[in-house]
Amino acid sequence: MSTAFKVVSRVIVTASAIACAPLALSQTGTSVDAGDWPVYHGNEFSQRYSPLDQINAENVGSLEIAWRFSTTNFGPAIDFTNPSTPLEIDGVLYANVGVTRNVVALDATNGEVLWLWRPEEGERFDNAPRKGAGRGVAYWTDGAKKRIFDISPGYHLVALDAETGLPDPAFGESGIVDLMVGLRNAEDERFDSIDIGASAAPFVMNDVIVVGAAHATGGRPRSKSNVKGDIRGFDVHTGELLWTFHTIPEPDEFGAESWLENSAEYTGNVGVWAPMSGDPELGHVYLPVEDPTGDYYGGDRPGSNLFSSSLVALDIKTGERQWHYQFIHHDIWDWDVPAAPVLIDLPSGRKVVMSVTKQAFVYAFDRLTGEPIWPIEELPVPAGDVPNEWYSLTQPFPTRPAPFDRQGFTEDDLIDFTPQLRAMALEAISGFRLSPSLYSAPSLTEAPDGTRGLLSLPSSTGGANWEGSAIDPETGILYVPSRTQLQALSLAKNPTSDIDLSQNVGVRVPRVEGLEVVKPPYGRVTAIDMNSGEHLWWIPNADTPARIANHPLLQGVDLPATGIPTRSGVLLTKSLLFVAEGIGTADAMPRMRAFNKETGDLVALMELPDNQTGLPFTYEHDGKQYLALFVGGRSTPAQLVVYALP
Repeated sequence: MSTAFKVVSRVIVTASAIACAPLALSQTGTSVDAGDWPVYHGNEFSQRYSPLDQINAENVGSLEIAWRFSTTNFGPAIDFTNPSTPLEIDGVLYANVGVTRNVVALDATNGEVLWLWRPEEGERFDNAPRKGAGRGVAYWTDGAKKRIFDISPGYHLVALDAETGLPDPAFGESGIVDLMVGLRNAEDERFDSIDIGASAAPFVMNDVIVVGAAHATGGRPRSKSNVKGDIRGFDVHTGELLWTFHTIPEPDEFGAESWLENSAEYTGNVGVWAPMSGDPELGHVYLPVEDPTGDYYGGDRPGSNLFSSSLVALDIKTGERQWHYQFIHHDIWDWDVPAAPVLIDLPSGRKVVMSVTKQAFVYAFDRLTGEPIWPIEELPVPAGDVPNEWYSLTQPFPTRPAPFDRQGFTEDDLIDFTPQLRAMALEAISGFRLSPSLYSAPSLTEAPDGTRGLLSLPSSTGGANWEGSAIDPETGILYVPSRTQLQALSLAKNPTSDIDLSQNVGVRVPRVEGLEVVKPPYGRVTAIDMNSGEHLWWIPNADTPARIANHPLLQGVDLPATGIPTRSGVLLTKSLLFVAEGIGTADAMPRMRAFNKETGDLVALMELPDNQTGLPFTYEHDGKQYLALFVGGRSTPAQLVVYALP
């Protein structure tokens, strides 16, 4: 064990809890059907759906702020962009707040603080690659015990009594399991810190806690070697390690042959940073797996690299692989699987799991066997010319549904609002390679043909991303938010790393007088019938931004709503689809819209106190339905805003 690991492993986590009397819990079970929101995406199926309909098309325009909860005083620094989705169980909200990822319990009807747990991780926090509030916590109960589980920025798994906020003394060491213990590739003496943490909530099902892994962003990795993002299952009662799934196989394991030239030994990453999903009846947990080290250059990891950029189904009790499907062989676009897989029992009775991806595909499978619902074709893709890179000659293309956003970028995709703007756009992209294929490969900053990079679409942020999608369990209709945004993939030597090439952040996507060179729409929501694989409709996720609508070169041009390239959060109820504008671009406004989910017609426009940063969710308590989300992202600290009818 290296000195660096010994230092971080000695850090002691202390916790303080503002204790309260045990909460009065009126319900014996918890589910969205009972009016709760007990899992990050509503349920283990990650459907982002609630059958509540007290708030409906007739009255949604009358919603008012019932209460707010500000994170102003949760330090040590102000958190402006809390991305979490609180849970609601039996009239209590459980949320992450603050950059150190405190856990707080709030009265769901008025925001009163019931208890607070605060980690103190010292150097472990200072070195954490994923600081911040995180995306949420997990809940478990056996009817007698009730527990909240969280993963701290310093990579500790914490078990808290849901009624008091006090760590469970029977779990791990005084309620805490050190997730740094047992990692592979954590001994590198060159680095002062271990590059691993988590941003998503742990996934709890069938008395097992499944823990993922997130690393520092990998566009310019510090080395071709990194800690491996193994996935582990822990006993919900004791914190005992039950199993470990190697996302980068050991030499004698399935998939090892896909890592050539011994690259599996030193390559790292391949964690699960996105939320997970599961089927309690089948006992399967579904992993959306990320790409390896590094994001855009794979010459140091030749081969298709299982299980990177794959959907993997595991037995949650044993960690044994049930089936897998790799969406990208040898990912060099950072198109790792970004969102929780979505599960549904279709009206036909077919049990389906699906993944929405950054490259704007929906891959759908029988969730027991892994058999594709519709054929997936291995089709030829072009190879690049980066020295020492390894290229897959084929990639899997779903035959249904059709892509939900744009793929590839050619001159036909340039803005042509006026002949002048098209000419300016053509001039702006000169010197770049275009991407006639979705899988056109990244290129060099100083390529032999004189170009300085590839303009790729979608970007590494999607397409779809961690916001995921929502599905209606009654109809089988999937609603996917996505963005249309170019990315310049330009590779050059990073003098601070032993990896041959990495992303050159100095090469940017060109613009024309502040306008994107690619045509709108820039953000949308698409409704897809997963019974047939047919698209039903799509809508822009926002209006046309003022900087475009009022641009001097667009005077007299009649533009439809362009939408914005942002992270729109979606929520489905019995009759409505809620879509917020999110953050990620200056064009995003503090707004959320309610749509008729059958037609996509606008029902109501809500002005928010600030931009959506967490995903919207809904719950009911004491006969009253609430609609809530974290907002922030501008100049005010993040706050939870909760709406209800007058």
